[in-house]
Amino acid sequence: MTLKEQLEDAMKAAMRARDNLRLSAVRMVRAAIKNREIDSRSELGDLAVIDVLSSLVKQRRESIRMYREGNRLELAEKEELEMAVLLEFLPAQLGPEEIESLISQKILELGASGAKDMGRVMKAVSPLTAGKADGKLVNDAVRRLLV
Repeated sequence: MTLKEQLEDAMKAAMRARDNLRLSAVRMVRAAIKNREIDSRSELGDLAVIDVLSSLVKQRRESIRMYREGNRLELAEKEELEMAVLLEFLPAQLGPEEIESLISQKILELGASGAKDMGRVMKAVSPLTAGKADGKLVNDAVRRLLV
């Protein structure tokens, strides 16, 4: 079952359960996917859908941070609940140890030795962590391990 089919089933289940938060989150994802399909003039596969979901999760994380800084806790909580729904459709997220292990392995393979090699390491690690880890966490780990 493709991710798009899973999203459609989740939308139907949310309608039946009258779960408005889940329904609005799933509809938002489906609309974002549809917009990306219109832009690319082709149907999206699972990898592209994961990319859309990752973008939406990243937006939610940024919104949560901004709402917390602005002391708007009720809005931050709503964003967190939406993000939890989105994360259900993404592959299992990598833990910090797993991320560092992947990065260390790539650093050894590439022979990277300092900050000047950060771009090469990120280019090698990004496909392995796409949809499975937040890009900022990966970037911070690469920066820390290359120093």
